[in-house]
Amino acid sequence: MSIAAERKQALVKEYATKKGDTGSPEVQVAILSERINNLTEHFKSHVKDNHSRRGLLKMVASRRSLLDYLKSKDETRYQKLIERLDIRR
Repeated sequence: MSIAAERKQALVKEYATKKGDTGSPEVQVAILSERINNLTEHFKSHVKDNHSRRGLLKMVASRRSLLDYLKSKDETRYQKLIERLDIRR
């Protein structure tokens, strides 16, 4: 499940650290979180969709790696991002 281009641009604007920023960990984690939430909703009605479930697990692992990287580089940015996205750790 992909997200709409308008929603992706809104996430980039909201989480960007500077103008034109699309590669920072904050933006990447926000986009992954949006996709993970969309897939979670998808699985409520499509329980046996195991192929998409594998993709979901890969996205969760990727998000976890980005969050670990951000935590090792800057703890305060990590804490702010966790609170903004309401991710439990």
